[in-house]
Amino acid sequence: MNENDNSLLSLQKARELFIKNLENNNRSSNTIIAYDGDLSQLESFLLEQGVGNISEAESDHLEQFKKRLQDEKYTAKSISRKLNSIKSFFKFLSQEGVITKDPAREVSHPKIETSEPRFLKPLEYRALRDVCRSDSRTLAIIELILQAGLRISEVANLRLADIQDNTVVIRAQESHSERKVPINPAAKAALNDYLSARPEVKTDYLFVTKTGRPLLVRNIRSSINRAFQKAGIEDAKVNDLRNTFIVQQLEAGVPLEVVSRIVGHKRISTTEKYLQMVNKQKESVRGFRLVEL
Repeated sequence: MNENDNSLLSLQKARELFIKNLENNNRSSNTIIAYDGDLSQLESFLLEQGVGNISEAESDHLEQFKKRLQDEKYTAKSISRKLNSIKSFFKFLSQEGVITKDPAREVSHPKIETSEPRFLKPLEYRALRDVCRSDSRTLAIIELILQAGLRISEVANLRLADIQDNTVVIRAQESHSERKVPINPAAKAALNDYLSARPEVKTDYLFVTKTGRPLLVRNIRSSINRAFQKAGIEDAKVNDLRNTFIVQQLEAGVPLEVVSRIVGHKRISTTEKYLQMVNKQKESVRGFRLVEL
């Protein structure tokens, strides 16, 4: 790209160039959607500031954009993620010679206060099971996350053929490789109850709606959030079920590397952060059967 092209490159064209590069490098669709959303938001802001071409963007503009996000009550974590997108964007443009100076290099991330992952106490997950007794589908989903440590996206992606005796096959997704996860009798029983009531439909997705459509992540999240509300469990998120599984396994003495492999962590350091919780917790997280290792 020559100098004349650079001076005429609009914000939109620069964003499209970057997104095309992500696609060519086989980045996941979720990653691409996130980058495009963040950069579209920046593009709208820059246009408000009278910036039309990418070469006109300066560090001050990006600092003002960061302040706008803070004023709009975005969390520090969300702002930091957006800045990562912006920094990757301008670094790419700099490396490609589209711009001569990277305006994002000196822009700092907001300070993020880290908090320990939340996990459910015995009274909470027992109450959660109680409110789901008449809903075999939601109960089966909860047990798979709570007793086997699955991600919500993995639950949504399960097919009938993935349920094999005492294991569940987690298919390879864009950023995660395939793995087999052991399931204990409690989770297996919940699955069998659901399968006996599952609508007879053509799709091979495990969890489906009454009309036979695959249950989407947002549907699963809504169902579990309703169950949290019915059970009187406050400030809980779906991923807290997975956190509970990890903490329980480590508390029971399952080796760190085994737990890391079961839950599909890319780095064992991700699993290690739960060890401090295990050592500090005052009330043991009991009531599960250990996974079949």
